[in-house]
Amino acid sequence: MSAVDLFRTAEALPGAWRSRALAEVGTACVKVLRMDELPVEEEVHATTEVLLVLDGRLELTVDDAEVTVGPGGMQVVMAGSRHAVRAGSRGTLVIVEVPERA
Repeated sequence: MSAVDLFRTAEALPGAWRSRALAEVGTACVKVLRMDELPVEEEVHATTEVLLVLDGRLELTVDDAEVTVGPGGMQVVMAGSRHAVRAGSRGTLVIVEVPERA
């Protein structure tokens, strides 16, 4: 696999909050997406998500706790946790989805 320019890949996406899978590492899936200041409704996943902010800011609510993640920051959202993106989130986000072990 050749090197991936994460910023260029995110820019080329058809819209905000539409991720693109970049690679699989073991059972984990690595994705990139663009955030656009708009909120995203609460959701719950069966996989743990590692959220890496490359630039901008991620405003998140995880199980009723408000979290702000800045450039170079990381937040882990455990499988089964309620989480929502609050208004004001913007920039480039890498998501690593890690399935729970059987």
